[in-house]
Amino acid sequence: MAQVYHAPNARAKIKGGEEYPTLRGEVLFYRLQDSVLVVASVENLPKTDSGFFAFHLHDGKNCSGNESDEFADAGAHFNPEKSPHPEHAGDFPPLLSNSGSAYLAFVTDRFKIRDIIGRTIIIHMNPDDFDTQPSGNAGEKIACGVINL
Repeated sequence: MAQVYHAPNARAKIKGGEEYPTLRGEVLFYRLQDSVLVVASVENLPKTDSGFFAFHLHDGKNCSGNESDEFADAGAHFNPEKSPHPEHAGDFPPLLSNSGSAYLAFVTDRFKIRDIIGRTIIIHMNPDDFDTQPSGNAGEKIACGVINL
């Protein structure tokens, strides 16, 4: 089992959009020998029936957008191998809200830290159905963050 004894190699500060201004969090990325440990901590998620939220790495470079999608410039799922959903490099396990808070940690070998610097992390309103192409019917983007060193 891999042990982490160092500061994160990259991080993203997550901020909610206009409809969810108090939603916030942080995603930390740790380089392991042959993989990356991703650790997410989020607060003030909205109340939903399921409590699950799709959580993805997107290929865009910023969290701006337009009137119909305030995070449109976050782009699509990070998918350098052109794989079907849910096999994109940017497909993450869902967040599960517990009274508005979520914590998630997982290991992935689908990307390296250098591949994701400057890309975006998105939290969607709906749970990912892990089937619908290209993005799992994840719904509106409700929070975004840019990955930095």
